[in-house]
Amino acid sequence: MNAFDLTGKLAVVTGARRGIGRAMARALAEAGADIIGVSATLEESGSQVEKDVLAAGRSFEAIRADFADPAAVHALGQDLAARERPVDILVNNAGTIRRTPAAQHSDADWELVLQVNLSAQFALTRAVGATMMDRGQGKVIFTASLLSFQGGINVPGYTAAKHGIAGLTKALANEWAPHGVNVNALAPGYIATDNTQALQDDPVRSKAILERIPAGRWGSTDDLAGATVFLASPASDYIHGTTLPVDGGWLGR
Repeated sequence: MNAFDLTGKLAVVTGARRGIGRAMARALAEAGADIIGVSATLEESGSQVEKDVLAAGRSFEAIRADFADPAAVHALGQDLAARERPVDILVNNAGTIRRTPAAQHSDADWELVLQVNLSAQFALTRAVGATMMDRGQGKVIFTASLLSFQGGINVPGYTAAKHGIAGLTKALANEWAPHGVNVNALAPGYIATDNTQALQDDPVRSKAILERIPAGRWGSTDDLAGATVFLASPASDYIHGTTLPVDGGWLGR
């Protein structure tokens, strides 16, 4: 038996249109899972993530949902929970960031980031997780951050939300582990994506970041693939409430 085989499983990946979410969806599909991709701007058909999944020989369904809209998140949760085919794996990857010094960080930016990165994650997981508990099995994976451990610079809302994700991971694991549901999180390091483009383009910050990473490079989205499959698979059945850094050694420095 291959403990990393996901054949026959159904995985929901939020924020799947690009970047880390796309890489996660592709990795899960290559391990055998069918994919429901969710994003606020996901194309109904023909998206790059859909092509990735189909190329792996798995099925793909696109759902467009805006995580800034609590009603849309609630509707998505109700939809997924009511389906005849249950969700086996929920990857909570949708997110946004606003970069402003704390003294100028607006209420609107704070509320948006907390809604998308924390409140929406809880609402969706509550709905899908209830069905997992009823069935006695399921895997929930949150995308945390190095800022689940550290404070960052000019991102107070994002840091608060990602600290919240680390705590929520533990809280849900405490309640759901006895029911056969694993709740864990991945904490990507400095990954070359649109969200970090401003840092990559800043010669001072980029140099400082690279000097701190023992691996000596920015991460790629594919660096998250193995850890995602691990936490989604039977290989991680006795792992609960953990936030796993995938950071090139950043936190160990």
